[in-house]
Amino acid sequence: MKITFYGHNTLLIQINDINVLIDPFISENPISKDKVDVNSIRADYILLTHAHQDHVLDAEAIAKSCNATIVSNYEIAMYYQNKGIEIHPMNHGGNWEFEFGKIKYVNAVHTSSFVDGTYGGQPGGFVIEGEHKTIYIAGDTALTMDMKLIPLHAKLDLAILPIGDNFTMGIDDAIVASDFIECDKVLGVHYDTFGYIEIDHDEAKRKFFEKNKDLMLLEIGESIEL
Repeated sequence: MKITFYGHNTLLIQINDINVLIDPFISENPISKDKVDVNSIRADYILLTHAHQDHVLDAEAIAKSCNATIVSNYEIAMYYQNKGIEIHPMNHGGNWEFEFGKIKYVNAVHTSSFVDGTYGGQPGGFVIEGEHKTIYIAGDTALTMDMKLIPLHAKLDLAILPIGDNFTMGIDDAIVASDFIECDKVLGVHYDTFGYIEIDHDEAKRKFFEKNKDLMLLEIGESIEL
């Protein structure tokens, strides 16, 4: 499993030669738009955690150019089906076996609406199992006790958590979240994109290190392999 970071909450996950794109926000992302060619991205599936523009901006264009399937909650899925895009709707607590592996759709605490005001249903996160690895993509969320449910059905190899604060968890809550989900290896996302969510990288890593945890902050376009 290879994970490439494209800024904010945008990730490309390669599992068994299948490309799974998460929350594509590139073309108007101030820290990645000059570093990533959105037209070069190939996706077989696009997973959307919620409907905010900084998570779905490029979803329609990429889905149509790649003939990709959008996976999200029912409301978001129907929104894109009405645009002629292939979809797979899910909802909280549900599991599905895809060609690349298994997805469980889990709770998140946030809001969700499209830029035109269309209701985007309730936000969520994804637990993805593939190539004998399991990762948790929290999406935009506050710290929530529901995270304690995740270890009941998955032993995580990596947690992808928002750390920018203001709109989501910050560093301190993300550390608690890593305890709740029983995963000490964390990839930080949703930081530095805007002034509201700028962080001190050294301090963030230090706080995790002091709790015997590993916080990874990738450069735009950088990848890790599990």
